[in-house]
Amino acid sequence: MQSFLQATNQPDHQINLAKASLIYAKYEYLQLDIDEYIQALDTITEEIKKRLPETRYPLQVIKTINQYLFEDLGFQGNNKDYYDPRNSYLNEVIERRTGIPITLSVVYLEIAKRLNFPMVGIGMPGHFIIRPEFEDAGFFVDVFNEGEILFKEDCELRLQTIYQKSLTLEPHFLTPVSNQQILGRMLTNLKYIYLNRQEYPKMLRMIELLLLLFPNHPIEIRDRGLLYYQLRQWEKATADLQLYLSILPTAQDRETIRQLLQKMR
Repeated sequence: MQSFLQATNQPDHQINLAKASLIYAKYEYLQLDIDEYIQALDTITEEIKKRLPETRYPLQVIKTINQYLFEDLGFQGNNKDYYDPRNSYLNEVIERRTGIPITLSVVYLEIAKRLNFPMVGIGMPGHFIIRPEFEDAGFFVDVFNEGEILFKEDCELRLQTIYQKSLTLEPHFLTPVSNQQILGRMLTNLKYIYLNRQEYPKMLRMIELLLLLFPNHPIEIRDRGLLYYQLRQWEKATADLQLYLSILPTAQDRETIRQLLQKMR
């Protein structure tokens, strides 16, 4: 996992989001050629450049990207099998032209960066969107829904649709997220997918990658300890769960964790 650490252990603005995403994918797809998929993003960008008008107003750039990505190439959100792990691996998203909001957004962010039209990720609860980097852009792009343009009111309605209840859009819901946070969210998605599938070795890999991004993160340490417990690796489980309690001595689940530690003794 040294290559992932090298790719992410640097100032956030210097993290190459596509490369880091493909590095973690390579741990699952051992024959993956990272340069091949970087080149695929470069090729898509060159085709979009040919279609851009001379005067690049933001909405014109968005419209041009949308037309090529969604109409010409057929990129789409995977509504049929949202929790297919392939939706969270960038190589599969580029290959199959299918993904979930955050991975499709990474494709879009990488293309926008190559067009010198920088955009940022917005990690709303339950959904991921993007917007142009300048503060007063006034609109957002929902890549999962074929690049639909959203305004603040639309974002609130989208949240209410996702959660099936009345919700108020808190200002921090629309705060841009870092490259590290984007990678963390993708890895967390895979972590819980593998948990639900009971694919524990793969889940463990995701936690290890998350701990490279966020060293000594108490929740990841706890979850790794619980996973070791599930795998009957008592010594490793004990070490992690004791570390968790030392970091968060007042954790809400401290009694449950102490009971597990006592049981292992």
